[in-house]
Amino acid sequence: MVPERETTTRERATSGATASSRARTRLDQPRPPRRRLLPEYDPESFGRLSERVARFLGTGRFIVWMTVVIILWVVWNVSAPSGLRFDEYPFIFLTLMLSLQASYAAPLILLAQNRQDDRDRVNLEQDRKQNERSIADTEYLTREIAALRIGLGEVATRDWIRSELQDVLRDLEERQNGHHPDRGVFPADRSQGRDVHDR
Repeated sequence: MVPERETTTRERATSGATASSRARTRLDQPRPPRRRLLPEYDPESFGRLSERVARFLGTGRFIVWMTVVIILWVVWNVSAPSGLRFDEYPFIFLTLMLSLQASYAAPLILLAQNRQDDRDRVNLEQDRKQNERSIADTEYLTREIAALRIGLGEVATRDWIRSELQDVLRDLEERQNGHHPDRGVFPADRSQGRDVHDR
């Protein structure tokens, strides 16, 4: 006797035969890389190489070497025996080489500039966020200092208390010596209170 559970799985397997014949894609594994007709390259390493080339093309050393090569090229093709010359007077091959060098140099310089622009954009964004954080911190500290000033304005300072106690002590000494001034003992009793200006 076949258990009921096994029969249901067999029925599912026979009914789902068309579904199992398709290739299943697993979601827990990456897809295998597709084959490409063009060769693959690392854009980061190519960008670094283009920056090096562009940096070299923008130096005086490159201009000096280029000038030396062109002078040697022209002198050789003018003064060498006719059998050893490889580029006659209009110097078409030299023009072709300079055009080829320029056609490669321009995109490399543009690529290096684009990478520099991307770096500048990231740096500007980081600077902007840092400035926003600094402004927020400054505003917070300003509010805290203002709150402390307001709080300290209502609190009696040590110097003010000391001056008030000295005035009270002086008034008590005058009363003990027999002088009876017309002003009161406490600062609030006086006609001109110092406590307003001492805080």
